[in-house]
Amino acid sequence: MKPLHLVPDEVNIPFLKLRKFFYIFSISLVVISGVLFFTKGLNFGIDFRGGILLEIKTDGPADISGLRDNLGSLGLGDVSIQQFGEPDDVLIQLQRQDGDEKAQMAALETVTKALGDGVSIRRSELVGPKVGDELKEAGIYSVVISLALIMFYIWLRFEWQFAVASVIALLHDVIITVGLFVISGVQFDLATLAAILTVAGYSINDTVVVFDRIREFMRKFRKMDLVELLDLSINTTLSRTVMTSFTTLLALIALFAFGGEAIRGFTFALIFGIVIGTYSSICVASPLLVVFNLRRKIPEGEEASTEEAGAL
Repeated sequence: MKPLHLVPDEVNIPFLKLRKFFYIFSISLVVISGVLFFTKGLNFGIDFRGGILLEIKTDGPADISGLRDNLGSLGLGDVSIQQFGEPDDVLIQLQRQDGDEKAQMAALETVTKALGDGVSIRRSELVGPKVGDELKEAGIYSVVISLALIMFYIWLRFEWQFAVASVIALLHDVIITVGLFVISGVQFDLATLAAILTVAGYSINDTVVVFDRIREFMRKFRKMDLVELLDLSINTTLSRTVMTSFTTLLALIALFAFGGEAIRGFTFALIFGIVIGTYSSICVASPLLVVFNLRRKIPEGEEASTEEAGAL
């Protein structure tokens, strides 16, 4: 039985010749995402907006869909219901109601009555808007600090051009993924933020693999044209990149289809993020090295290596 090859072994796609198209395409997506973010805005979940949190225990395995239909008919806005721990443990989140604390308590009482006597309430909390603002601030800090540390790591391992290119590619991934949430209206909560940070880690892993190959070929083929060298590096790692992304997507699609409502936003962000992250590793990060005029120091009088001469 022949092994599966999603990408032929001898692939030779001229990615760098298309770099201007990639630049225009990526800049357009980033600008559209930014404009929509500041005009339409994200559909923030209860974590960021504040609201009511209930932890309940049902009499027997919880009927999640029945609870969702029951509480959704109360007219209290967005309701998030997820099972955790044992089959009869359920976490319920409702958006913050208009009005003061009395309005929140009235909504809590309405939900308690709707749940009936067969449910015991273990914990109830009111998440105020101040907490939501603090979580937003913490989320922004986490993204900024993560990008800064990634840039520092790449700077230590490679030249500064690699570090700047990798961070630009990561910002590209984060902004476009956030833009997708603005367009789709899918709820943006702490789990989604965690997914975006996961995408950043996944994307930088792909980028470092390509950068490692570029650095290897820079030492091996000291006089090869930079554009040709970058194309060679991308193509020799393309099979690994596509296969890794493909197998990861298979698992994520299964989670999205069968994992339930609780992790749908999380898997939605990961699926799109891995696609855009793979694209940026190939079509954004590496071509940016040409923009930053990456150069190699070649000792005077040194000739091309035997391998390079054969390759050329």
